[in-house]
Amino acid sequence: MHWMEVTAESSILTSFYNAEDEANLVLPKLPALPKNYSTTAKIFSEEKSDEIMKLLGDVRLNALVLGGSSGFIEIYAYGMFKIATVTEVAGSCRGLCLSSDLKSLSVITEIQDSPDSEAEITYFQLDTSLLSSYLPEVTRMARKFTHISTLLQYIKLSLTCMCEAWEEILMQMDSRLTKFVQEKNTTTSVQDEFMQLLLWGKASLELQALLMNQLTVKGLKKLGQSIESSYSSIQKLVISHLQSGSEALLYYLSELKGMALWKQKYESLGLDASGIEEATTAVGSFILKANELLQVIDSSMKNFKAFFRWLYVAMLRMSEDHVLPELNKMTQKDITFVADFLTEHFNEAPELYNRKGKYFNVERVGQYLKDEDEDLVSPPNTEGNQWFHFLKNSTHLKESPLLFPYNPEKSLHFVKRQMEEVIDQCLQKPADVIGKSVHQAFCVSLYKTSQSEDSSPQLFKLPFLWNDKTSNLHYVLFTILESSVSKIHILRRHTDTSRSIGNGIVAVEFGNFLNNSINESSDARCYSCLDAHFYDDETVTVVLKESVEQEGKERILAQLPLSSVYTDEDQEVEFIWDSTKRLDEQRDEIATRTVFLDNQWRVLENMKAQYVAVNGIRKVSCVLSSNLRHVRVFEMDVEDDGEVEEEEEEETTQIAAGEPEELHRSVDNQEDVCGASAEELPDETEENESNLGL
Repeated sequence: MHWMEVTAESSILTSFYNAEDEANLVLPKLPALPKNYSTTAKIFSEEKSDEIMKLLGDVRLNALVLGGSSGFIEIYAYGMFKIATVTEVAGSCRGLCLSSDLKSLSVITEIQDSPDSEAEITYFQLDTSLLSSYLPEVTRMARKFTHISTLLQYIKLSLTCMCEAWEEILMQMDSRLTKFVQEKNTTTSVQDEFMQLLLWGKASLELQALLMNQLTVKGLKKLGQSIESSYSSIQKLVISHLQSGSEALLYYLSELKGMALWKQKYESLGLDASGIEEATTAVGSFILKANELLQVIDSSMKNFKAFFRWLYVAMLRMSEDHVLPELNKMTQKDITFVADFLTEHFNEAPELYNRKGKYFNVERVGQYLKDEDEDLVSPPNTEGNQWFHFLKNSTHLKESPLLFPYNPEKSLHFVKRQMEEVIDQCLQKPADVIGKSVHQAFCVSLYKTSQSEDSSPQLFKLPFLWNDKTSNLHYVLFTILESSVSKIHILRRHTDTSRSIGNGIVAVEFGNFLNNSINESSDARCYSCLDAHFYDDETVTVVLKESVEQEGKERILAQLPLSSVYTDEDQEVEFIWDSTKRLDEQRDEIATRTVFLDNQWRVLENMKAQYVAVNGIRKVSCVLSSNLRHVRVFEMDVEDDGEVEEEEEEETTQIAAGEPEELHRSVDNQEDVCGASAEELPDETEENESNLGL
């Protein structure tokens, strides 16, 4: 995994950065989602409503590069929108580095023919010049797609809140009526039973038992309040959140379509106008389904209100309770509402019982919120709709691209999933087109790994990749064992694959710099490199050990300036690459530099150091022991504050000369560090670590 930020500047990019906020002048601000619903909705909650757009990151293009074990590589703009899928790399990916000018991608892979064979470490440089050539277009396209991805997430969370607002208590009426049908002995239908109660004010003994014993006056009142509260919440979410998110989605898709029609700029990137039109149509269908849900909610609220008010009064009379005068008044319009409600909703449907285990579907909002492929139990009735009749009989309008397709039989969830699938297909095409344009520019097999090599996590192992943004160079750090000494090798390539650079591969050995030897002469000292990382563009941090390790021989943390490796006096014969051989087989022909580190090193006492991780911006190095149990953190560049005592001033002077200062003591007894449990780790350094006095 690798994250990079584009550093290139141009007048076109600057104008785009300045115009990025144009959508804010046209689109209303997305309402914050209620925080009392799903925890995931807190991303768009009221407290973070001003930070919604921060999810999109900076306007300047940045990219996340991911590599997998099957040889695939994916590049995500802003970490969200996939702009390239590369499949031509062989082996399992162990390292990635995309240059900040987007001209090339460095890849380290591990190729293993069989489980028993030795793995071969290979370096690839892939040409990604299409991204560099069309940087302004890629930035604009990625930005629009990232807005679309964020809006899809917003719509998804809005729908999640709607589902949470709908309660299972609303299904009580259906279940009670179904049970009533199964237990009643009369041949009268449920609809007729309620119609008789409406017309004559008298209920059968069975209906009276259902209402008074199972539903109860208190239960009916609670059910009515739940329906009103739930429907109102869903209605608000549809109007303020679902519709505003969908309209913003249409806006950005329309912008994308305009960009796709500018074929000179965007056709090479795979932006397809026809695919965007299909996505726009899918969003339109989703908006139609949301409007249909609003109509169902509005109709259900009116009918339920009249029905529950009438039934509440009827049950009070059955129980001979006092009925308030304002409740006793019922207009002819109210009676018509109740009669229509009973006619439409209280029909027994045996086929519904086979599907849902009930004969009734009085509550009709919940079916729109269920994530099912089945058709709606009670789709809206469009028989008397003149517009539907007109469209059905019009041969010209049936296939018109100006009209969004309507899915009366499907739920809102189903239409949303259809919309997401179409938009995903629309977003996928540029990644495929750009990925196919990426090709291999350089390949070299570095070395074979030994089967006896320790089983440390691959995360810690060399090679290490680095991109020098100032000089536009790719660097690769790795070691090759030569006569029991691991020399550090530095391979560098220009990010522009059409350009070459001198000293493409250099081996570095470390001359004696530890002059306080007691047991042996200083000339006999020889150091192996255990690990190396770039500290900044000009310095490499290394962990060294004496090649003949004895008791009392400490390991060393040092800073290697590249200026001591690449000197102006280099006039040596350039290394000639032989593509038929691995690099370790040609190690005798690689130029070797002997480097003396002066004061830029520190002895790591009482620690069997093995790995190092650095951050040049924070000026910090972290050293990890070979058993992965002990960690030390060093501040690499400490300035004198002028307010210390004389002894501290002397110590600070040494640090300023290049010696790093340790900030923290070793962290002992860490369990489960880097994926290894404490039981799996040797205890050989635990006693030494406990005696540190730093």
